Amino acid sequence: MKRVDVAYVLLFDEHGDNVLLVKNKGRGASYYTLPGGAVEKGETLEEAAIREVKEETGLDVQLDGIFTVSEAFFEERGHHAIFFTFIGKIIGGAINISIPEEIEEITWMAPQLAEQYIHISSGFQGLIDSKMTVPYILREAGRYQS
Repeated sequence: MKRVDVAYVLLFDEHGDNVLLVKNKGRGASYYTLPGGAVEKGETLEEAAIREVKEETGLDVQLDGIFTVSEAFFEERGHHAIFFTFIGKIIGGAINISIPEEIEEITWMAPQLAEQYIHISSGFQGLIDSKMTVPYILREAGRYQS
């Protein structure tokens, strides 16, 4: 199995009421996710999250910490995916679908509805409203040699 790291960003509107989701064009049906995507070689989680939000939504964001870490096995693809979800703030840009072949819609959604799309497990309902984070720490010793 190939390990794949994915970085997402949980963004709230200016009132803190709704969550930004993107509707991805899937192989079969389209599906909603938080803006985000795969971490590229040599990229930090934070860099990937900021880049993916910009590519998918046109928005510039600042990250405030890690909201959740989860993982899943995708047997059909041979992937073991680790999902790092940050909480962020919109600091610039404007909503724009710049990759229409991948993204068909960008929408604000109530947290209770959004939770069903972002894989919040049962027993954790209401987690989005908590807006809790843990620190994201990039160790400043430089890039490690392998």
